[in-house]
Parts: sequence; structure tokens; C-alpha cells
Amino acid sequence: MTDITPEVATASASGNAATDSFARKQREVASTSAERVDALVSELLSAAHDTIRRHKVTYAEYDVLKSWLIQVGQDGEWPLFLDVWLEHVVEEVANENREGSKGTIEGPYYVPDAPRLPAEATLPMRESEGGTPFLFQGQVTSVDGAPLAGALVEIWHADNDGFYSQFAPGLPEWNLRGAVVADDQGNFKIHTIEPAPYQIPTDGSCGKLIAAAGWHAWRPAHLHLKVSASDHQLITTQLYFQGGSHVEDDIASAVKPELILAPKPATDGSGNEVTYDFVLDKA
Repeated sequence: MTDITPEVATASASGNAATDSFARKQREVASTSAERVDALVSELLSAAHDTIRRHKVTYAEYDVLKSWLIQVGQDGEWPLFLDVWLEHVVEEVANENREGSKGTIEGPYYVPDAPRLPAEATLPMRESEGGTPFLFQGQVTSVDGAPLAGALVEIWHADNDGFYSQFAPGLPEWNLRGAVVADDQGNFKIHTIEPAPYQIPTDGSCGKLIAAAGWHAWRPAHLHLKVSASDHQLITTQLYFQGGSHVEDDIASAVKPELILAPKPATDGSGNEVTYDFVLDKA
């Protein structure tokens, strides 16, 4: 385990960083009709009303809920809450008609404009970076099999202690983050380290919910990726490790069979390696 800092990573600090990161993103404003807003909100409220009636929710329980909802906002944990417990269903619906590679949730820790790197590259990392060396390589093609020259493979992941740069104190700004530009055949080779499983922050509001419900807070080890190319749809995904802890019971429900890697010992004897190709749908 790497001793990254004398400071302590807290849920509040991580949550507020995730909230700030989300607020900085330029997102398309949904053009939603009043009729659709009415339908969606009315159905959501109706489901909540049915739950209250079916379970005979008391005023004491209601007050706990109200207090908790307020605290989620004060902790800056709304991105964390939504990304852990709701995003996987939004992603499922949004990408149900894709023919190419499977996607999954983005999560709260994406940062745009990571350093551009060549087709074979080592992600930025500390000289003493802990963890097993890992080579992640593959090819980006279109659904018709054509290689996508210059495809962009954005990758980010936690370190050997389960921390993300820019969301935990003491880590270099772009640690284990990069934007790799594939070669003229769409090939890429990324040298990094295997990430660790980690618990989502548990000292804030989401942690209180997890404890109250008797759930666990673990996410399996995973790589985050966004893969894009001209005239093709961007794919956002996460890739997991076969046999890894919590692959079968990810708190974020984001694991899919197609996203599980089976690394083998590297041919040069240093760590592990895996080949995983991406297929992008036409825009």
C-alpha cells in the first residue's frame, strides 16, 4: 500500500470535489416538454406515495429521511448517490440499441482534458507507484470492422489504495489518467498498474444509508474508459477483473459479463496484460 499523504480522504471532500467536477461539465440541456416532465415526476411521486402507504411510514421515519436528504446536499454527495444507485439503469436504457461494445456508468470521478498520449504510452504515475504492472492493449474498430485511425481512448482509474487523483489529497493532478490516441490501425497499448477495489466514501450521508440498510460499500477493481472516433458514437464503460472481489455484488450494479477482463502474465515477465477491443457504432 502506498502512503500517499498525511491528510485523510473524507467523503465530504470527495463528494464536494465530485459536485464541483459535475458543475464544470458542459452538458446538453435536455429539451423536455411539460407533458413529459409531468409524466416522469408524477410517476416518481406516485411510487414514493405507494411506498409510504404500503409500509406505513411514520413521521419519525419521514423526519429522518428529510434530514438525510438535506445532509446529502450539504455533503456534496448527490453525484455519488445518483451515480451509485441510479445511473446504471439510465445507461441501460440510453444504450439499449447499440450494436458495438457494451457500456456502463461513468461514475463521479471523470475529469476531461487529461494529457494526450501516443498510441503506446505509460499513464502518468509516481516513481514509487504501488501495484502490479499492467498492460492494457487493443484495437478500436467500427461495427463494420474498419479500423478507426486516431481513435481517442480516455482512461482513468484508482490507485493501489483505491484513491482517484483530483478526488483525494496528496495525489499528482493527472495520476493514472490519460487520453491515448490510437495509431493508424486503431491500435493502442497502455502501460499502467492494476487498480484496487475500494469502498465508496462511507463517512458521509451515503455511508449512513449503507450502514442503516446493512449493505456493503465496495466496488470491484476497474478501469474507466471513454472511447471515441470521428463520425462514431462515444462509448463510456468500465472493465473489471475476472475473479476479483465484489465483481458479483458491485454496490453500483455496473458489472456486465462482457466487461470482465481475464489478464494473463505479461510476455516480458512484468506484471499482467490483457487485450480488449472496442467496437464503435456509427453516429
